[in-house]
Amino acid sequence: MIAVDTSVLVDYIGDGPLAEVAEDALRAALSVGPVVACEVVVSEVVAGLGHSDVVMETLDAVGIGYSPLELRAAVRAGEMQRRYRERLRRGAEPRPAVPRTVPDFLIGAHALLQCQGLITRDAGFFRDYFKGLKLIVPQA
Repeated sequence: MIAVDTSVLVDYIGDGPLAEVAEDALRAALSVGPVVACEVVVSEVVAGLGHSDVVMETLDAVGIGYSPLELRAAVRAGEMQRRYRERLRRGAEPRPAVPRTVPDFLIGAHALLQCQGLITRDAGFFRDYFKGLKLIVPQA
């Protein structure tokens, strides 16, 4: 089972310039096994794109399932968020233009502990905080 990140679904459903690349990555992953989104991803996609009915219909039509977060993933996300804040405080990590929030860590922990990988465009962040997580980065 492979998890999908918000950015990839926004690219695909939003039909932006990376829609074809996102579709190729999703189809390749679906040809090997199930692809799922957790509640955080679904919420972020609906918040970003609106039209919850379109999001639900698209996920169903493409064959992307739903996988809720387990307690252990929520705990790991909290641990990684705390580590991130500590690194920022110590100056061990540069201040990002857009700070990382709990949803980023929930998505990573879900993929690491409940799935076998994550389809994302944000490989650097997930590689840094979720060692051992297999990442699938859509390529143009």
